[in-house]
Amino acid sequence: MSDPSGKLTDRKVLIFDVYGTLMDWESGLYDALQPLLDKFPSSRSWTRREALTAFGSVETDLQSQSPDMLYADLLAKVHEVLEQRLKALSSQETSSSTVSGSTDGTATFAEAAAGTSEEGASGTEEDLSSHKAFGDSIKNWPIFPDTSAALHTLAGHFRLVVLSNVDRTSFQYTHGALSEGQVTLKDPTPYLYPTSKTEKYWHPQSTAAKGKSPWTLILTAQDVGCYKPALGGFQEALDYIKTNPELLGGQLKEEEDVKDKVLVVAQSLTHDHIPAGQLGIKSVWIDRESAVTCNELPGGQKPWTWRFETLGEMASVVEKEASEQGGV
Repeated sequence: MSDPSGKLTDRKVLIFDVYGTLMDWESGLYDALQPLLDKFPSSRSWTRREALTAFGSVETDLQSQSPDMLYADLLAKVHEVLEQRLKALSSQETSSSTVSGSTDGTATFAEAAAGTSEEGASGTEEDLSSHKAFGDSIKNWPIFPDTSAALHTLAGHFRLVVLSNVDRTSFQYTHGALSEGQVTLKDPTPYLYPTSKTEKYWHPQSTAAKGKSPWTLILTAQDVGCYKPALGGFQEALDYIKTNPELLGGQLKEEEDVKDKVLVVAQSLTHDHIPAGQLGIKSVWIDRESAVTCNELPGGQKPWTWRFETLGEMASVVEKEASEQGGV
């Protein structure tokens, strides 16, 4: 852990990334990609890093091209585009091997990652079914073991806000797991997006069926109209927090800046820490040991203020700070 000036508990609001930080996004995606990767000789040998990098290159293109596409639909489209690339590369390999008698799997990976994500034919009914199944796989992605307990600890000291590249329907599965742990929910109702609400965005803890949600506010890409690392979601979160004093525990004083009351908590350096820094928001890096993507920057940049290897470690430090201050 780094040793910056100030304390975590000087802040009032934590803005969380979810997939990669709280949910094991990489394992969920990698497992869901296996049926596709197994269809093609070159991709069968891809490492976890290679598979996720190829996925990420397509996802980034599509998120930029279609910021209003629902995430489940976007995942399905990523699956479709990646399959198209692999089919094309397999055809090239077959042609090449007829001439040279060999192929290069590493080159195939590089080409798949560098392709263009253009609209193409949707394929057979079986293909469409596999694309949709991949898009719906979010509900099967696991949470990290420390996540749920740590969130409930942190909720005792801060207002917790979701800012996530996901759609509302897909997030309901995640919401339940984050709130109650990786269990079969007896009643998912408290974690479903409400059909009607009085606020602009969803405040789960203010609904009649509260459940065990640790979240004060949920902002999805569907809500804010863009995908991170675009700045729009972060700016919308800041503006909304500023105009809703209950999220800060009271009205800001004239000389106070909402950015000084907020921390971004995330694993991805590229999707969260860089844009947070561009807006002048300090951040906490949850440097998940298992992560193979989004954890390196050119030139060894360090855009975060605090660093922890798990959310549980961060929660323990917050508890220690609070006890030293006589509780919160």
